[in-house]
Amino acid sequence: MPERDYLQDALARLLNTPSPSGMTDAVVHLLCGELDAMGIAYELTRRGAIRARVPGQRRHPARAIVSHLDTLGAMVKGYKPNGRLRVAPIGFWSARFAEGARVSIYGDGDVVHRGTLLPSKASGHTFNREIDTQPVSWENLELRIDARTASEAQTRALGIHVGDTIAVDSRPEFGPEGFINARHLDDKAGVAAVLAALRAIVGRQRPPPVDVFALFTISEEIGVGASHVLHGDVAELISVDNGTVAEGQYTSEYGVTVAMQDSSGPFDWHLSRRLLALCAEHGIEHARDVFRFYRSDAASALEAGNDIRTALVCFGLDASHGHERVHIDSLVALAHLLVAYVSSPPLFQRDRAVLGPLADFPPAESQVPDWHERQPDHPG
Repeated sequence: MPERDYLQDALARLLNTPSPSGMTDAVVHLLCGELDAMGIAYELTRRGAIRARVPGQRRHPARAIVSHLDTLGAMVKGYKPNGRLRVAPIGFWSARFAEGARVSIYGDGDVVHRGTLLPSKASGHTFNREIDTQPVSWENLELRIDARTASEAQTRALGIHVGDTIAVDSRPEFGPEGFINARHLDDKAGVAAVLAALRAIVGRQRPPPVDVFALFTISEEIGVGASHVLHGDVAELISVDNGTVAEGQYTSEYGVTVAMQDSSGPFDWHLSRRLLALCAEHGIEHARDVFRFYRSDAASALEAGNDIRTALVCFGLDASHGHERVHIDSLVALAHLLVAYVSSPPLFQRDRAVLGPLADFPPAESQVPDWHERQPDHPG
């Protein structure tokens, strides 16, 4: 079973390492250290994503589990006459949830300044009810810098430039009832669950049926995701991300959720139902859900032309892309399902066959589709 304490500790360290899209080196180094400690081999793509490999009893066709390290953030858009900064979002999130956030501004070299994101009219003593009627928008937001500046020239003199990255404080709080409140639980909670699952898999010292690639992407929040990190013969890809706890949704807040469809379309019929069957077999609390305004690493992997079956498994997240909350039981259930999945045989009989070297794949006879393989094998 995945270790709850390790999962929570890993999540705390991830949350305390800023990683808005475009500025992910620090969190990538943190992940590499975790993989080194487990003895898991990995490589970095040119763009900086992580491709780790847990050897299986056979190499091909492999499986992959993907989660993303990047988070939402902001960027310096320009200067205001009073010395404060105009900002633009990194990723899609509402300015409503940016108001009041404490942030760090990362400039060239070692230049780092602290500040607060505020609506343009922030003082009730000055603007009275106008603070409630002003628009909620990024154009109506400004960044107050914790420095002595009252003009554009003074702000420029601080070494702050247009295009500097703004990282929003996570401010994690781990409560006694198992609730975890923080920004950026999407998808660092998912990454922590994957790490806990990998630790459990490696600790058993029994190789899984086939190779497993653990992929950690760095640009999911801006739509790139797993488009470039896959390679080799991967038949099945499981994306790990948040499921929305909200009115009209059926996500399990304390278990794992198998997504049947998101805005990119339905997930693989057979792979999704294999995951549901594993939940039932291992007594894992679970639910099914459909997401309308949502896409994951799986979508970008398919759009890049990969011929793979995909599924999406989720932890339950309240107020996604806002003031987020997750329960530790949901993350443990997710990690438990990942261990069960990695330990199970490949989905189709053809994928269970021993294949030759990748250079020889596919053999000539496989050029003709075997339509019988569209039905999953009977259990056992």
